[in-house]
Amino acid sequence: MNAIITAATKGIGKAIAIKLAQSGYNLSLCARTAADLVELQKELETYGVKIFVKPTDLSSKADVLAFAEFSLSSFNKIDVLVNNAGVFIPGLLLDEETESFELQQGVNINATYLMSKTIGKSMQLNNTGHIFNICSVASLAPADNAGSYSVTKAAMLSLNNVLRKELAQYQVKVTAILPGATLTSSWGETEIDPNKFVQPEDIADSLFSILNLSKGVNVDEIVLKPLNF
Repeated sequence: MNAIITAATKGIGKAIAIKLAQSGYNLSLCARTAADLVELQKELETYGVKIFVKPTDLSSKADVLAFAEFSLSSFNKIDVLVNNAGVFIPGLLLDEETESFELQQGVNINATYLMSKTIGKSMQLNNTGHIFNICSVASLAPADNAGSYSVTKAAMLSLNNVLRKELAQYQVKVTAILPGATLTSSWGETEIDPNKFVQPEDIADSLFSILNLSKGVNVDEIVLKPLNF
């Protein structure tokens, strides 16, 4: 089995990469920093799987398309695509710099659109595959002090739903995963008890469980929230 994961060297992306590699998946991974990719590649290859890596700026259309083509050329078919890349820049929509919106749109929406379209066409031809989009609870309701982030994550969920509708007839599944507060580097040096967060491994385990459901079922979306944040 072969999978693609964007923004794979940290947090949720890394947890998913480890889970899939442990389960025998060959992986094509991207992130911005080459050194981090090489380090992760060495770690994951210890599980006896093939790991392909490519430094990628996911805010760049050219870079995203190059990574998609790199992944297609690495494998004879793609079984899983995980659109994990995301940018969160806090701020009120009316007060933030326009560039803040443009960056979040580029990564949260445009990269997901381009990856899904390119890889989705390949899955369509093969009549198999599963696309996961790592959205957010902000996809469902605007988060405080997260204007553009909420807009772009809502758009990402809408994109997910369109993809699911268009690809279902080709036996390609599409699932949105909507995490609440998750313990990743975006929280910095928080003083909140780590046990109060959703853990990246929770998301990886949920994704893997969905992958192993019966052929005829699709999980449209799954929401994971902290119990008592």
